[in-house]
Amino acid sequence: MTQPLDVCIRGAGIVGRTLALLLAGEKLRVGLVAQPAMASHSDVRAYALNAASRGLLESLRVWPDEQHATPVRHMRIHGDAGGAVSFDAQAHGVQALAWIVDVPALEARLTDAVRYQPLIEVLDRPQAAALTVICEGKSSATRAEFATGYELLPYGQQAIACRLDCEIPHQQTAWQWFADGQILAFLPLSGPQGNSVAVVWSVQEDRAAALLALAEAEFAQALENASGGALGHLTLQGPRLAWPLQMARAQRWTGVTAGQAWALAGDAAHAVHPLAGQGLNLGLADVAELAQVLREREAWRSPGDARLLRRYERARQSDVLALGTASDGLQRLFARGEAPWPSLRNWGMKGFERSNALKNWVARRAMGLADGRKE
Repeated sequence: MTQPLDVCIRGAGIVGRTLALLLAGEKLRVGLVAQPAMASHSDVRAYALNAASRGLLESLRVWPDEQHATPVRHMRIHGDAGGAVSFDAQAHGVQALAWIVDVPALEARLTDAVRYQPLIEVLDRPQAAALTVICEGKSSATRAEFATGYELLPYGQQAIACRLDCEIPHQQTAWQWFADGQILAFLPLSGPQGNSVAVVWSVQEDRAAALLALAEAEFAQALENASGGALGHLTLQGPRLAWPLQMARAQRWTGVTAGQAWALAGDAAHAVHPLAGQGLNLGLADVAELAQVLREREAWRSPGDARLLRRYERARQSDVLALGTASDGLQRLFARGEAPWPSLRNWGMKGFERSNALKNWVARRAMGLADGRKE
């Protein structure tokens, strides 16, 4: 690019690339700072994306095909003392409750779209711009440059992720089990007729170390036991990944430091427990809001105008705080093993299952349809 950048985005993951495409669509000149490619390895990550995220990615023509974006039509949640909650897409008048998206497939579509967008320049180091947006994730190496703190609340847990082949097809159902302070989720993969699932197993740190030390067959058997054999015999597909769980929030999301305007988005601004499956949805909602704020700015305002950036910060902080608080509350509720907590929380699950209005409201919030519209 021969002209100065309007926006420099640090971090070329899903959130950063999505923002780059959105801003280029608004005729802004964008620099996207990407780290050197790492050695190839199997990527077991998968995300649950809601209707709002799907609509955003479809607008950029980067939504994966059905084989890599499996619709969830049913959700079954089980407590540890008989409580259970179920959701069904048909009952809520939607095509799917969510879609389980293969990370490698989505990243490949985003990479191709960036490559063919002339207003995006992929950089190996930051360059001067009216606005710098940090999308480097919760372990951002550059967030501290802009003098904003990042408050961490560790849960003393690790999330173990892997993929399984299942004896019984998943039938487009997502499963979740709460038991003994741990949370196990099976997310359907490989299309509507598939029989593989992505696993996220949140356990205490000492148990995580023991599970990761098991042989593959022993680990699969532990998952089969924890899931009550819901999908029959299980076979581990590949490697297991693990990371510490925490709730986190930046003290400020925007500002001007030493003359440089900046904003945070995605996990660089916030992190929540994965039990609600909303982490990437929040990050995509961040960049959608930031792109809208920049699109609707007054003609005389620069993309780095401090008042403009505060509009973005105010618009997103309340939603993120609400969801983070709810996820944290649920995690703490199910982590309590002493009486009377098990009976109380399972009594609450049974009451929630019978409360159609509340259940519908929660479901539509999770689907990104909080305004009550149909898909």
